[in-house]
Amino acid sequence: MNQSEKISNYQLLLAQLEALLDGEDNVLANLSNASALLNHALPRSVFTGFYLFDGAELVLGPFQGGVSCVRIALGKGVCGEAAEKRATLIVEDVTQHANYIACDSAARSEIVLPMVKDGRLLGVLDLDSRVEADYDAIDKKYLQDFVQLLLEKTIWNFEMFGEKA
Repeated sequence: MNQSEKISNYQLLLAQLEALLDGEDNVLANLSNASALLNHALPRSVFTGFYLFDGAELVLGPFQGGVSCVRIALGKGVCGEAAEKRATLIVEDVTQHANYIACDSAARSEIVLPMVKDGRLLGVLDLDSRVEADYDAIDKKYLQDFVQLLLEKTIWNFEMFGEKA
């Protein structure tokens, strides 16, 4: 796929996310649909999903893919590094990354984007691909737009899933 096709695909992805979020602000619903949308749009993915920050560590959230790591400490692995630094990280070859946590042996490259709203770390978007060097500056730009749209359109409240009085 050439760069203009990739950009066009991402523009379509953002339009699809916008439509999915229209009239829906529930965090669990939005993260679940977002991970499914990414999994469908990025067919070389082995994992598309979210790790959510509980105030101490990252905890597995809605995702598409095989069984995965459940808890990740800040600073550990690519997800923990991206969360701690609050910066997008792209790893071209996970086998060469010193701080990589192997959750799925099929993963060859990874991109992790922090999700920060009003200065507060909410979690990360984590994408793993079965292809080395699958992510680049185009992915980074459009995935950051994807995360920003999710942050703007979603109410980040998990307490609503507790028992009703």
